[in-house]
Amino acid sequence: MGKRAQQGDGNAGPLLEQAVRSVLTVPDEGLDLALDTGASLLAASAGQWPAVSRAVLGYADSAVGRCWSAGWRPADLVRVVRRGLKPVHLALAVDLIAAEARRHPAAALDRRWQEQLRELEAEVWWPADEQYLGAFAHRHRLDRFALATALLELLRSWGRLPPIAPVGPAPGQPGQAGPARRPAGPVAGEPRMLARIRALLAKAESTEFPEEAEALTAKAQQLMAQHSIDDALLAAAGADRNTPAALRIGVDNPYEGPKTMLLDAVAAANRCRVVWAKEFGFCTVIGFDGDLDGVELLYTSLLVQATHALNKAGSGKDSRSKAFRQSFLVAYAARIRERLTAATERATDAAAAGRHLREDGTEEQLLPDERLLPALAARSAAVDEEVGRLFPKLVSQRVRVSDGEGWAAGRAAADRAALHGRGEIHT
Repeated sequence: MGKRAQQGDGNAGPLLEQAVRSVLTVPDEGLDLALDTGASLLAASAGQWPAVSRAVLGYADSAVGRCWSAGWRPADLVRVVRRGLKPVHLALAVDLIAAEARRHPAAALDRRWQEQLRELEAEVWWPADEQYLGAFAHRHRLDRFALATALLELLRSWGRLPPIAPVGPAPGQPGQAGPARRPAGPVAGEPRMLARIRALLAKAESTEFPEEAEALTAKAQQLMAQHSIDDALLAAAGADRNTPAALRIGVDNPYEGPKTMLLDAVAAANRCRVVWAKEFGFCTVIGFDGDLDGVELLYTSLLVQATHALNKAGSGKDSRSKAFRQSFLVAYAARIRERLTAATERATDAAAAGRHLREDGTEEQLLPDERLLPALAARSAAVDEEVGRLFPKLVSQRVRVSDGEGWAAGRAAADRAALHGRGEIHT
C-alpha cells in the first residue's frame, strides 16, 4: 500500500488548489486556456513532480470526500467519468477513489459501498504517493502536461456535481455495515434463497432454449416474491425492524428510456419504486434491502436476455432502425411487467392460503397467516413514504412507440425469454 500524502510539499499544494479553482470557476468558453495554464504550472518542473503527486493524492481526500457528503458513491463518480470523459480519466478516477478509501476502515463502509470498491478494483497499486503520477504516466504512456490536463479535467467534472439524494451512509456516518458480497457465483453469508435466485438467472442467461429461460426466470421471480413475503412476516412478528433502503443502478444510452421501463417493471413486481436521473445515467431504486438485491439481479439478467433477443429479432433492414429497436424494448418491458406481476400475485395468493415455497423449490402447506396482506401493505406504504422523503418533487414521463413491428417483436421476445401496458417513469 502506498504511503500517505505528507506535509512539506513546498508550493505544490497551493499551486494545485489554484489550478483546480481556475478550471472549476471558468466558463466553458475559457476552459481550454485555464486547462493549459494550470497543467503547465503543475508539469513545468520535473523536480517538483513528486511533490505535485503527493499534493494530488492529498487533495483527492477532500475532493472525493466532498462528493461522498453530497450523496455520491464510488460507482456514481465512475459512471459520471465514463459518460463524459475518456479512459485515462476513468483510470485516474478509480485511483483517486482508492486513495481516499485508505482513510476508512472496512467497518466504516456499508455493504454496497464495499461491493462497489471491489467491482471497480479500487486498490492502491503505486509504491509511494510521491511516485504515483510518475508511475501512472509510465503505465499510460503520458507526458506530464497531458496527465496534468487529464487530472484537472477530472477534478472539474467532480467539483461541479450537485448534491443528490443519499442512498446510504457516507463513510464514517452511522449506518449498517457488513461484509461485501461478490457480484456473481455463490456468496458466503448470502441467504440461500438469494444464491438460488442468482443460479437460476445465470442459467436463464446461458440457455439457448427460450422455454427454459422462461421457466428459470419465472421460478426466480417466484422465489424472490417468497423471500419478500418471508421478510414481511418476520417484520410483522416484530423480529425485523428494517426500514426501506435505496440503491442506484446505471441505465445508459442507447435506449435508456426502455431500459428504465424494464427496471421499473422488475422493481414494481417486487414492491420497489424507481426514480430516473436521466442526466446522470442512473436510476434510484427504493425498497427493502432483500428486495433491492433481487431487483438488481433480475434486471441485470433480463437486460442480457433482452439484448440477445433484440440482436436476433427480424431479418430486414427495418429491424436495425432506431424506431424498431426502441419499440422492441418498450414492448419487451411492458410484457415483462405483466408476467412478473402475475408471478408475484400467484406467490402472494399461495402464501395467503398457507402454501409456502421452500428454498429447494418445493411447497409445504402451512396454516394461512392473516398478518400477510396487512404486512405487505405496510411495507408498500413505507416504501412510498421513503420515496416522498428522498424525492419530494417527481415528474412522470412516458416512452413512446413509433414502430408497430418492433412492438410486436418485443412482446413476442418477452413471451419467449422470461416471464401493463406502458409504464410511467419517475424522473
